[in-house]
Formats: sequence, C-alpha cells, structure tokens
Amino acid sequence: MIRIAPSILSADFASLGNEIHRVEQAGADVLHVDIMDGVFVPNLSIGLPVVKCARPVSALPFDVHLMIVEPWKYLEAFAGAGADWLTFHLETSPDPDVIRAALRKIRSLGMKAGLSVKPATPPEALFPFLGELDLVLVMTVEPGFGNQKMIPECLQKVGAIRKEAERRGLAPLLSIDGGVNPSTAQAARASGCDVMVAGSAVFGAEDPAQMIRLLRGEDEG
Repeated sequence: MIRIAPSILSADFASLGNEIHRVEQAGADVLHVDIMDGVFVPNLSIGLPVVKCARPVSALPFDVHLMIVEPWKYLEAFAGAGADWLTFHLETSPDPDVIRAALRKIRSLGMKAGLSVKPATPPEALFPFLGELDLVLVMTVEPGFGNQKMIPECLQKVGAIRKEAERRGLAPLLSIDGGVNPSTAQAARASGCDVMVAGSAVFGAEDPAQMIRLLRGEDEG
C-alpha cells in the first residue's frame, strides 16, 4: 500500500497541532516537513523550532525535507528536533564524498537517510549513492512552492531508480513530491512509488480521510 505523507507546508499554522491531529486521524502514514532557506530555493518556510514543537503532537514519522544550502551543518540539530527521515538535495554539492559523508552521518544519528533530486536532474545521478539510501525523493515540481502542477515526465525517474536498485538488491523507499491530487494520483501510483507527498490536497480537503483513500486508489470505481 502506498504511504501518504501530508506536507504541513499546506497546513493552517495558527492551528498546527489540530491540523496534524486531523490528518493523523484521517489515516496519514507520514508527516512531511519542508524546510526552505530562501537561498537553495526561492522561498522561506519553517525551521527547527516548529519541528521541535510539533514533535510531541504526533506519533507519525517526521519526513523532513531540507531544501537548504550546506544541509550537513544541521543534521544533528534536526535529529535533536525529532526528525525520523532526513532528506537533502543531491544538487547541494558536486563532491560525492560530501554527499556520502552526510548520508552516513544521518544514519549514525538514528534517522533514515534520503536524497532528493530536482526535475532537471537525471535519475542516473543518484545511482552511485543508492547503497547509502533509505529514501529517494523525486521532485515532480520545481522545489520551493506548493500548489504547482505536476511535471508528469518526472514520474519516469521512479521506474528507472527502482530498476537500478533492484538490480543491485537494494530497496530504498521511493517518494514523489509535487502536484499530487486526485487528478494526478493514478499516474503517480502507476509510477511505482512507495510514498506520495501531498499538501493542499489533504490539508485543504473537507474530508481528509476520504482524500487519503482516494489518493491511494481505494475509493475509485
């Protein structure tokens, strides 16, 4: 079954605790937390204090997505704040040794280690790191803003990454993020992903439980 990870970027931050409870009770599997610095991506979002304050509110795994420069400087801080999965972007460094060291550090801190790629980055760029990864996050929109339309061509990366991982006997979780909604969910599921990040589709739904079932394909036909 595909895991649904509502992104709190689309939550009402004036009632964040209630919003988290609402999607958790609706059947969410993971809580996705986007961290943006206004440098790596052209937007600012929440930071460490919000993660730390939200942590006692939910038993769901916190899937923290770092869209920041030099993410390796903040690994211990996010571990201490309560991240369970910590993902950063492959594009943050051209040096593979820097990427590998950060991934190993994440795992040494007791978190699942993930790498994300922007739409323009080919799947093959991830292949050298697959042995270090618990999670691959394929961006299906340009990172930085919510409510964008999915770039359907990006879904093809999921199959290419899975094929290479299986060839090597590896099984990282494959996640997609961007433009997931009822109209794109079927194609998203068909991509073979394990996790779908959805923001406004879930937090903006009158009935988030029904929306989560719909995204999983449980309420179709």
